[in-house]
Amino acid sequence: MISARRSAILIAVVTGVGVAVYLGWARAAGVWGFALDDAWIHQTYARNLAATGQFEFVPGQPSAGSTSGTWTLLIALGYLARIDFKGWTFALGTVCLAMTALGVWALTSLLFPGRLRAALAAGILCALEWHLIWSAASGMETALFTALAMWLIVQINLPRFKTQNQGDDLLTGIWCGVLVLTRPEGLLLVGLVLLAQVGLRGWTRRASWTSLAWTVIGIAIPMIPWLTFNWLASGTPFPNTFYAKQREYAELLAAISLPQRIGRVLAAPFVGAQVLLLPGLVAAVWPLIRQARKPESWPRFVPLVWAIAHLATYAVRLPVTYQHGRYEIPVIPVLVVFGIGGTATLLRLSDARLWARVLSRAAALSIIITQLAFVVVGARAYATDVGIIEGEMVNVALWLNAQAAPDDLVAAHDIGAIGYFTQRPLLDLAGLVSPEVIPFIRDEARLGELMRQRGAIYLVTFPSWYPHLTSQLRPVFAGRAAQAPEHLTIYLLP
Repeated sequence: MISARRSAILIAVVTGVGVAVYLGWARAAGVWGFALDDAWIHQTYARNLAATGQFEFVPGQPSAGSTSGTWTLLIALGYLARIDFKGWTFALGTVCLAMTALGVWALTSLLFPGRLRAALAAGILCALEWHLIWSAASGMETALFTALAMWLIVQINLPRFKTQNQGDDLLTGIWCGVLVLTRPEGLLLVGLVLLAQVGLRGWTRRASWTSLAWTVIGIAIPMIPWLTFNWLASGTPFPNTFYAKQREYAELLAAISLPQRIGRVLAAPFVGAQVLLLPGLVAAVWPLIRQARKPESWPRFVPLVWAIAHLATYAVRLPVTYQHGRYEIPVIPVLVVFGIGGTATLLRLSDARLWARVLSRAAALSIIITQLAFVVVGARAYATDVGIIEGEMVNVALWLNAQAAPDDLVAAHDIGAIGYFTQRPLLDLAGLVSPEVIPFIRDEARLGELMRQRGAIYLVTFPSWYPHLTSQLRPVFAGRAAQAPEHLTIYLLP
């Protein structure tokens, strides 16, 4: 059997190859950039942080619009070192995906002892999972959040987690805090970790509560400065995005029933080879259910309960699955761990019975072929996404940079590339850096009045997003991506 060191190297190499395929596919299509406009928001914050030492989207205006302070800090290191920002961001994403795949390998080894081949297969499958490669190359914090979550789950399943150690507990707490700084919904996993910690070490033992106190202190170390900054900058403890997204999609919540929302969100992470792992997932989970009453088994339950809670929270509060289920992607490694671990118990690759061997090998081959096929599907989707962002958002931003006066106020819904390339005054209709719009974020009449009051010169949006406003305005420029269903348009305000 391949050694642990060689397994880790193999997983890391496969990860690098997967990301390189995506980047190379986009390059061959003539585009080189990020798959989301939000990635440009992170770049703008990071560049300004490196230049001024302040979290600010518009220079001179501190802002709580950065969803991921941790990701912004990491990108800013590249600007400080004067490294090409795109290359640095892609390298960070690749490292995060490699860490996620290695975490899957480690967790599978812990939860399914003796299944070393299954652990290696899980790590490689994760490294080649198309959603995860897409997130690693997207320029977004999703890859970092997924890696941190996976290794936090590994940490609480290590044998030494059962014993009290102030240093380990403090570091675990800091890790939890950094996870929440990376994405606020990390609070769900943090709560489960604390619950498992106390349950595993005994509810009635004083030492358990002392250990918990050290973990909470660790959480507070990164979180208190972050919460304080958000409060001073915007009057809320969490980033503006946390509130703006929920308000923006309130109409969607009202229009779709809860069962429909749950179905959409649950289906998103199974698009790919994961759907073939469903029998294995059931086979792995069923034995655990019988151990649910034993506190010592709680750490094994944490990844499953977290995955369910994460998806349920989005189904209830933000039931969107656009951008390939971007918000649901972090739970995919958990599905891979239990799916592969359970599948390994079902397959009979060396069974004496011919039919059992044939069926098992056909099932294994189906998983491999499906996984590789979706790598190609994902690469094409990634190139399309980058092409749309470059052809729409970046092109529009470059036009504004050339045509708009330095003090022209631009009202826009997608501000990432505009903020990075133009550095013009902005009125953010999505509420990230203009939180005053959040209470009436979908009210076109009030938004139009606010634009008039502020003296905005341009409105930048997709026509369908504000149909009433745009029908009354004169377009002066539009994006030109051939793959875009509609074009981002610049309107001249009267």
